[in-house]
Amino acid sequence: MRRICVFSGSSAGARAEYAAAARALGTALVARGLSLVYGGAKVGLMGVIADTVLAAGGEVIGIIPKRLMTKELAHPGLAELRVVPSMHDRKREMADLADAFVALPGGIGTLEELTEVLSWAQLGLHGKPCGVLEVAGYFERLVAFLDHAVDERFLRPAHRAMLVVASDADDLLARLEAYRAPVVEKWLDRDTI
Repeated sequence: MRRICVFSGSSAGARAEYAAAARALGTALVARGLSLVYGGAKVGLMGVIADTVLAAGGEVIGIIPKRLMTKELAHPGLAELRVVPSMHDRKREMADLADAFVALPGGIGTLEELTEVLSWAQLGLHGKPCGVLEVAGYFERLVAFLDHAVDERFLRPAHRAMLVVASDADDLLARLEAYRAPVVEKWLDRDTI
């Protein structure tokens, strides 16, 4: 792994633990010699992780849609800020550059980005690891939903296991480095369709 794409909120959230987790992840990235690929903003958790990586001398690549340059306040301190035409272009470029994906707490955009790369992995479009940094129980309900989807036969256990969950940044990165994508048919009941 050389570059990690981090999805996170353009807000700092309600708890100080969220920013602390973003700083811990940024510090762990630099300690492992990994570059950060992210949404290019200077606000919220996006800004916290970018500032942390930059302050520690790490590489940060920001990718922001032209329309969000002023709404998300593009980070002025990045050596590389790529301005793209749309959200679709942003996600495609982040996915192309990254060797793994991590979600920090965030809202609908963060969830959408994470579930899209998970869906692509499930379909075999990439074999890159996907993880969440669990902070103060933030992702518990998402993980419970995925477990419920397995119980209800909408998701294979091997596909559920594609989402690596850890509450420690170093542990998460180590598990992402060790990850090997499963080779499993996506459809549960293809023979009966």
